[in-house]
Amino acid sequence: MEIISGGVTAPKGFRAGGVHAGVRKNKLKKDMALLVSDVPAVTVGTYTLNVVKAAPVMWDRSLTDGKKKCQALVVNSGVANTCTGDAGYHDVVETAEYLGRKLNIDRESIAVASTGVIGLRLPMDTIRHGIDMLVKDYDYDIAHGTDASHAIMTTDLYNKEIAVKIKIKGRDITIGGMCKGSGMINPNLGTVLSFITTDLNVEYDLLHRLLKEDVDETYNMVSVDGDMSTNDTVMIFANGMAGNPVLTEADTEDVKVFAEALKYINTYFAKAIAADGEGATRMFQVDVVNAPNLINARKLAKAIVCSNLIKCAIYGSDANWGRFISAMGQSGAHFDPYRTDLHIASSVGELLIVENGMATEYDEEYATRILSEKSVTCTVDLKLGKAEATAWGCDLTYDYIKINAEYRK
Repeated sequence: MEIISGGVTAPKGFRAGGVHAGVRKNKLKKDMALLVSDVPAVTVGTYTLNVVKAAPVMWDRSLTDGKKKCQALVVNSGVANTCTGDAGYHDVVETAEYLGRKLNIDRESIAVASTGVIGLRLPMDTIRHGIDMLVKDYDYDIAHGTDASHAIMTTDLYNKEIAVKIKIKGRDITIGGMCKGSGMINPNLGTVLSFITTDLNVEYDLLHRLLKEDVDETYNMVSVDGDMSTNDTVMIFANGMAGNPVLTEADTEDVKVFAEALKYINTYFAKAIAADGEGATRMFQVDVVNAPNLINARKLAKAIVCSNLIKCAIYGSDANWGRFISAMGQSGAHFDPYRTDLHIASSVGELLIVENGMATEYDEEYATRILSEKSVTCTVDLKLGKAEATAWGCDLTYDYIKINAEYRK
């Protein structure tokens, strides 16, 4: 696998752009984005488990569950289009229809995604204006043969991007991605909008399986604030323009290569989302090792990154290890506290602070220095088996409260 520059436009046949249409008041922040494939793409998705689901989530799920091939995606920030009833769903359909007429493609080949304030309907005049602007830029690129590399990662809407290159069935395959996420992030997704593109030719069922399995190990292991969003969407668009023979379950070794590349991209996004939590000053990774099984390992890792007391301790660079053991104890997972070791590490160094469930004679000042770095790792060794899991979180700061107290202002 080769890491290359770019994002969603790195694979063959994809173009993307972003504009400030006026959904958000701040004119310096782009609030709409467009992604278009030259040809229809096999499309799979995973979505929020919140019972309350945004209108665009319901629309996109109907497309991917129906195995529709998508050719375009339009996204907005500022308004979530959640709890808006039939009218909100109609707005999604109208958005897809309007963009479809502009691109001369069917509305059911267009995915729609939103993020923002819950309870507000989309300002459709503004949405149509934004689509006009985005399509104008897209048409200009096509007419002038402009390189399709000016993706929207540098905008406020999408500030994370990555691309990799692999070889499948003798062909070069590129996978790219863009991801947005900040607040309302909890295991089982959370205000995560992540879109992955690839020029791989692949079967729907295989792609869907790989995405679902990967999400469980990446996005679903992230927590910023413990709240689950209504708009979480992770989608993959595979347009097949690399020209490889279709990838199927029977291609064991090639499937493994693609799965590893996909895991790399989604892990990158999971860590970036955690580090970019609202008001966060440091990213916090938890590795649970030597657990009796995967279920327990995941429960324990999640319990630690979800604990607000631990998040506050990380913010204060305080090696308050009792909070870790307590959070593990209420997780419902099986472990023996008197066999458990706890290590903390960062670029400063590594320190064993708990051995067999009790404090070591560690240097508090050194522990504080370790926990003061922007990226901190905690390793929990249960000494009960061979299973392991990783979760990612961030500290809880005064700025988090300020940002969310003023969210609608």
